[in-house]
Amino acid sequence: MSNINYELLHAPDVTPIKAWVRGVPLEDAARTQLRNIAALPFVGPWLAVMPDVHLGKGATVGSVVPTRGAIIPAAVGVDIGCGMMAVQTTLRANDLPDSLSALRHSIERGVPVGNGPGGEHRKLPDSVGSKLRDVGLEPRLQRIRDKHPKIRFDKVDRQLGTLGGGNHFIELCLDEADSVWVMLHSGSRGTGNLIGTYFIEQARRELSKRVLGYHVPDKDLAFFLEGEPLFEDYVEAVSWAQDYARCNREAMMARVLHCLHHALPPFQLGKMAVNCHHNYVQREQHGDESLLVTRKGAVSARDGELGIIPGSMGARSFIVRGKGNADSFHSCSHGAGRVMSRTEARKRISVDAHAKATAHVECRKDAAVVDESPAAYKDIDAVMAAQRDLVEIVHTLRQVVCIKG
Repeated sequence: MSNINYELLHAPDVTPIKAWVRGVPLEDAARTQLRNIAALPFVGPWLAVMPDVHLGKGATVGSVVPTRGAIIPAAVGVDIGCGMMAVQTTLRANDLPDSLSALRHSIERGVPVGNGPGGEHRKLPDSVGSKLRDVGLEPRLQRIRDKHPKIRFDKVDRQLGTLGGGNHFIELCLDEADSVWVMLHSGSRGTGNLIGTYFIEQARRELSKRVLGYHVPDKDLAFFLEGEPLFEDYVEAVSWAQDYARCNREAMMARVLHCLHHALPPFQLGKMAVNCHHNYVQREQHGDESLLVTRKGAVSARDGELGIIPGSMGARSFIVRGKGNADSFHSCSHGAGRVMSRTEARKRISVDAHAKATAHVECRKDAAVVDESPAAYKDIDAVMAAQRDLVEIVHTLRQVVCIKG
């Protein structure tokens, strides 16, 4: 009996597509998008698809795209370095107040949330400038600025330690032993978006000038070739944005913990902390090959490596340990994955339905967040079952507070 847990989605004589989609939906548009990516001659040796897969802009969300000698900026996307951070605390469920409303509002005051000016620091914290210097981001940023002055970098300091909007969130969770965790989801904010948008446009311009012996089925699959100046410039800029995203999560976590220290009994951090990207690219060794691996909505899951797979708003989330499955390029899903677009969700999910689905969570229950309601996402239990050969569950978390931008 075969122990292979993936399905093959590709047509004959093309780059294979290995997909962990048993028991979870996969829309036809996402299937077509995956085949378009696999058709590029520098993609391979195969494409890996995670169970939270759904149609994305540029590339399919939930895909792991290895490339040889080329890089696709739109596959990384504009939410560069987006990812998760979670820390365990010594707090217990009975340390939390009966009403969590005041605690939620305290965190919302301590961490700027949402897009636009309200989602930025009004008064710049002293810690922001020192953090940018301490981790070496400032001199690296200046080199990028000098080469590409058209990219705006005016929000770098104002958005460090801020949440953003959309599916980004801050949560307080309880694990199976009633220990309190802090978990958050964000990335490189507006600066990463500007970097991604700029280089995606540069790649499209380069594509229009290329003479190729093959067809590129989608302009979003425009690429830079290794050895070209823009290839090196993009790698430098995307690496900076990924490091900025990690620092953003760390700065935000510090602010959330500061709020908790003021509102709750004294506590310390537990032994477990995780900070992982799920929208990023890096060079990795797989077998005998050095590949550029783009994870678009996927998490590294090397043998023994810890990761985070959040469920939807109001559903369970998981701290996981990778099994180092080589077929997936040592990867796993980054969440539950959408089954409705945001537009569809706003049409189909009522405020009342959202309030019922999140009745056990202290969170917003208004029309502006129904596109993040549990019904807009796949069943997280089915997603976890589909990737049982990729990760093992270390902790199961249930949200008690959820803050959305």
